[in-house]
Amino acid sequence: MRQYGMEDIRNVALLAHNGAGKTSLGEAMLFTAKAISRLGRVDDGSSTSDYDPAEVKRGMSISLSLLPYEWKNAKVNLIDTPGYADFRGEVKAGIRVSEGAVIVVCAASGVEVGTEQMWEYSEQGNLARLIFLNKMDRENADFYRTVEQIQSKFGRHCVPVQLPIGAQKDFQGVIDLLSMKSLLGPEAKEGEIPAELVSQAESFREKLVEAVAEVDDHLIEKYLGGEELSTEELTTGLRQGTVSGKIVPILVGSALQNVGISLLMDAISHYLPSPKEGKVLVSRDGEPEAMEPGEGAPLAALVFKTSADPYVGKLTYFRVYHGVIESNSQVWNVTQGEMERIGQLFILRGKNQEPVPQVRAGDIGAVAKLNLTATGDTLGSRDKTIKIVPISFPPPIFSLAVYPKTKADLDKLGTALSRLTEEDPTLRVHRARR
Repeated sequence: MRQYGMEDIRNVALLAHNGAGKTSLGEAMLFTAKAISRLGRVDDGSSTSDYDPAEVKRGMSISLSLLPYEWKNAKVNLIDTPGYADFRGEVKAGIRVSEGAVIVVCAASGVEVGTEQMWEYSEQGNLARLIFLNKMDRENADFYRTVEQIQSKFGRHCVPVQLPIGAQKDFQGVIDLLSMKSLLGPEAKEGEIPAELVSQAESFREKLVEAVAEVDDHLIEKYLGGEELSTEELTTGLRQGTVSGKIVPILVGSALQNVGISLLMDAISHYLPSPKEGKVLVSRDGEPEAMEPGEGAPLAALVFKTSADPYVGKLTYFRVYHGVIESNSQVWNVTQGEMERIGQLFILRGKNQEPVPQVRAGDIGAVAKLNLTATGDTLGSRDKTIKIVPISFPPPIFSLAVYPKTKADLDKLGTALSRLTEEDPTLRVHRARR
């Protein structure tokens, strides 16, 4: 994978209530981008994202997973996060290193508790958002009912940019309300809108045009004057509205049928912000301050996850905000106040590791076998230190006592608990005194 500048990268958190099909959606996106040659499935444990034995056994995500792909001269770092509430620390970590989010909603189940929670987290993280209505091929799928639920819960600025053609077993493709064309099947074959849907498509397009026009003074003046907005003006206005949070586009499709996936990938590249448009929270005299990220500045990278890989040992995930981090170099751990040796850097896709010579500002990478670095630490330059505000993880809400069966197991238990807390910062371990 080639190196990309900040303006050509998208860091996107994939969020959903458990069971909405987010991991299947990530798999379909990798397959469409030709990042993988075979479309895996959650049901048989062959998906790229859910590779841990516990995830395969339960058929659900437990840890966040990185799913980078290249699409139309851009690199997208898709971060698949767990939908189950017990693992919200992983969600917080994924959101923290993203500028945008795709919130996946099941077209049959509609807005669920987890959907509302993910929306709230996205608001707190100030993320630009897209909503993807998945499982349109599923029994009881209802696009219009689900859109009404979304607008009722989250606001009328959530606006469809696509309509489905058919539903449930008759789902065939989508109508693009910007181009007013139908796009059928996995290949998104372009055609005319079915006659019975023309009136409905025109009505929804008018609502979309009105929402886009309200974003920009020039556009609203033109719109109120009765002039027609060009496709270019609509596309530019839609991006402006999405980045600012004034519009949340709603897209539709089916991950398992691979319908609507390439259109979602286009929307991510076109409408969600790049790292260059984001901010980084740094600590200045104990107070948080927003800074512009930059490639030319001294190194500043945030460690957002630590995992124990069975083959390479401790694996550290980081997001670079300033400068460049090189393989086989040394960096200053600003948080710990010590020098850390960096070995070979990787780009991760699920459990697969691709060696890279460097990771530049705006991008996400990983490195194995760091000695003192932990989740939340800042890696930087000793000469000019920048400390990034660490991730705020939720406190524990449940406590449990554990003890070894024999005295010989005491040391093993201590080591295991230490590794668990290193991997999951939401866990706290206290040793009881008798």
